[in-house]
Amino acid sequence: MIHPHMLVVIDHQETRVYDAEFTDAVPIQLHPYDPRGELRHLHHTKGHFHGQRAPEDPSYYERLTSLLRDADEILIFGNGKGNSSAMVQLIRYLSKHHDDIAERIVGAVTVDVEALTDNQLLAEAREFYHHYNAWG
Repeated sequence: MIHPHMLVVIDHQETRVYDAEFTDAVPIQLHPYDPRGELRHLHHTKGHFHGQRAPEDPSYYERLTSLLRDADEILIFGNGKGNSSAMVQLIRYLSKHHDDIAERIVGAVTVDVEALTDNQLLAEAREFYHHYNAWG
């Protein structure tokens, strides 16, 4: 099934993937692997990183990538800035490992993902796509 406009809402605890065409779309939710039921987090938890930021979990991104394969256009919402942004990390991962999908990213927007409801996120996405397609 082709999904013309996908919305990815990502932070370090979860990712929600929506078909942005529908007002009441129910997201597919992904959570990082957390075998002990502790705070779910996108970073690897084992290893010695000597003051460096822990690397991202590539298996998590691969699961997300499989959901985006059929998207014509991908909009990403995230929070945080620079290297602390899961959105930035996702875009870097896709650019390095799945450039065919990265090429379909039409926008990356910083929003307060925890403060917005699903329908508010979808409304923001539809507004973005409306303006993007009017100028694209």
